[in-house]
Amino acid sequence: MDILTYTPQHEDFRQRLRSFCETHVIPHVDQWEAEGIVPKSVWRQMGGGGFLCPAVDPKYGGIGGDFRYSVIVAEEISRTVQTGLAAALHSDVVVPYIESYGSEAVKEKYLPGCVSGECITAVAMTEPDAGSDLAGMRTTAVEQGDMVTINGAKTFISNGINCDLVVLAARNPHVENKYEALSLYVIEDGTPGFTRGRKLEKMGWHSQDTAELFFSNCRIPVGNRLGEKGMGFLMLMEKLQQERLTCAVGAVCGAERMLEWTMDFCRSHNRNGRPLSKSQAVQFELVEMAADVKIGRTFVDKLVADHIEKKNIVVETSMAKFWTTDLANRTADRALSILGDLAAAESCPLVRAWRDVRVMSIFAGTNEIMKGIAAKFMGL
Repeated sequence: MDILTYTPQHEDFRQRLRSFCETHVIPHVDQWEAEGIVPKSVWRQMGGGGFLCPAVDPKYGGIGGDFRYSVIVAEEISRTVQTGLAAALHSDVVVPYIESYGSEAVKEKYLPGCVSGECITAVAMTEPDAGSDLAGMRTTAVEQGDMVTINGAKTFISNGINCDLVVLAARNPHVENKYEALSLYVIEDGTPGFTRGRKLEKMGWHSQDTAELFFSNCRIPVGNRLGEKGMGFLMLMEKLQQERLTCAVGAVCGAERMLEWTMDFCRSHNRNGRPLSKSQAVQFELVEMAADVKIGRTFVDKLVADHIEKKNIVVETSMAKFWTTDLANRTADRALSILGDLAAAESCPLVRAWRDVRVMSIFAGTNEIMKGIAAKFMGL
């Protein structure tokens, strides 16, 4: 019995999204990889199809769907072998901060555009000297009357060039307790004092417009704060369960796609006059890889079901994040080893996939941080 079951509405959503990707995404992936960015028009097309922010309440333009819609998006986007159209980041990581903690005015102003793709979002946490240690960030936010003045720098920000709206974490320099100093704010593109740095060149994720962001006396209304002042750290902790689960879903999907491609390749390519798939050594490798991937899928599907039921699975999602991203890296390594010399060609899809999965063990909290979280909750 499958852990996750899908309704006809889910399946219709999947088929429409797959058709969208075949028409509007896959034919352009190589161009996006070369240019280092996805055109904003594609985000609008995706939003127009109803594929962004499926969990958002219908009053703001969403369909009010459960997390299974997000799983479907992750699965279908993984088939496109690109990372620039980071729908999961937008829909399942950034926008939930706005929907959960924004004032009604903020939600009415921004959520419809997030759903339609007119408003692309980014979350700005990582800094040059603060990555997984969120409480160590140096970007400051000083509230005076009805305005907030922000100063600081963020780096490795996904959607950094395309973003129309940034959810920013910053600290109050006058509060000594670093866990009580953080607040979250939304900042629009074009706000004076908010500038973008260079688009970063990276080992992988070539079509993803990752960038540096700078804030110099950037002034925004205090109404752009999400939630209560000083509650930023707690809000980040509350949302990291879904962020890490989203990462785990993406990692398992990536491992599945790499395995599928490798198995198809081994069936259709010969070595010494026989299909690679008839080699016992290759068979053993593929079976071991398939077993790992099935274990990962079962684990993640169970967590998705628990998350839909609003269970507290912080420990389990932390475990899943490090285990599945390690799985994706292992799968990429083993797949390339099977291909041998054929894997040296840039035209091999596994080469791009191998580069892209490297960073998954780092973002959303390093895998070492995940193990530390699990150890703490386990009383170790």
